Amino acid sequence: MFDTEYIDEYKDYLENERRMSANTVSSYIRDIKQFYDFLKDDTEKSEFNDATKEDLQFYISRQLDSGRSPATVSRCIASLKAFFRRMKDDGMEGPNPAAELTAIASVKKIPSILNSDEVERLLDQPSIKDIKGCRDKAMLELLYATGIRVSELVSLDVNDVNLVTGIIECRSGNIRAIPINQTALRAVSHYLSFSRPGMALEGESSLFVNTGGGRMSRQGFWKILKSYLDKAQISEDITPQMLRHSFAVHLLENGADLRSLQKMLGHADISSTQVYARAVRSELKAVYEKAHPRAR
Repeated sequence: MFDTEYIDEYKDYLENERRMSANTVSSYIRDIKQFYDFLKDDTEKSEFNDATKEDLQFYISRQLDSGRSPATVSRCIASLKAFFRRMKDDGMEGPNPAAELTAIASVKKIPSILNSDEVERLLDQPSIKDIKGCRDKAMLELLYATGIRVSELVSLDVNDVNLVTGIIECRSGNIRAIPINQTALRAVSHYLSFSRPGMALEGESSLFVNTGGGRMSRQGFWKILKSYLDKAQISEDITPQMLRHSFAVHLLENGADLRSLQKMLGHADISSTQVYARAVRSELKAVYEKAHPRAR
């Protein structure tokens, strides 16, 4: 009963009963036909009635991994949910396999990142011979080395950094220990011995201080970052979060696993971390299509 003929009946329902626009109907039907092709080719099922919740979840995951835009995948989810809801109203046996799609398909935009050359240019801008430059170098190196949020960076206290073990303790939410690479460790150590003693007010506990000797603010850090981006001639639309995103993607590109990255970033749900894996796959696909002689 529920085969390709039903698609024609559903199209008639959208046009004549729901009074949807021609463009919307066309998009819905295209989404449904593409899912039907997937069902036949990848699961060897010939009827919509045989589709399972797992089939739909896998299909949506594939759409995300293939680089489809968030808007396109969101529309696909809406199309399939409406279609299977109509099938259920028309007598489809068993549970509606699309009923839980909303819960598993929160579409997250692939983050913009700096490439490795841009990161190097940015980190090379502060002068470590200057008191403020030494501080700025330590902040930028630590942010890129650990992937912590800017709010977490400026919340760090001196005793949150262990120069012997090369670990920082980030106390945002659940306390998490994050390793620091040797370059960042040297930058922080140099700042603590060269810059901070002459900058911080007596009794100040914060790791990074402003010119008044108190705790650095997020707004203050953003102004500093913006000035170095300009010096590095990085003109794209940059946000303070971009170093965090770059940290995550570059770690995955070099072999880090998702679970370890999730712990370092402090994500409660691994789905928040998986967006970086999609960014890596999207980049690899772009490289392949550009480089392979038969890709076009």
